[in-house]
Amino acid sequence: MDSMDKTVKFNVKGDEKEASSQEILLAVYDALVEKEYHPINQIVGYLLSGDPAYIPRHNNARSLVRRKERDELIEELVRFYLANHRVDHPK
Repeated sequence: MDSMDKTVKFNVKGDEKEASSQEILLAVYDALVEKEYHPINQIVGYLLSGDPAYIPRHNNARSLVRRKERDELIEELVRFYLANHRVDHPK
């Protein structure tokens, strides 16, 4: 069979396991700490404004944080906060 008749598979990086919001926030936090930024202020600045300049390129943090919509990241933060501060919360 001629090689021109064979189907070639193409894999896009999207086939990799998608990082969770939690994993993304923790990785971004670590990158900010390593660069000696105040991580809470920087993350809040990004979440409020949508401006990726609040997140450094260090350790690919800027690219990573943009993989999720900001509302998904905020949802993760609210879920975690409430789960850890309320006894009667639904799971």
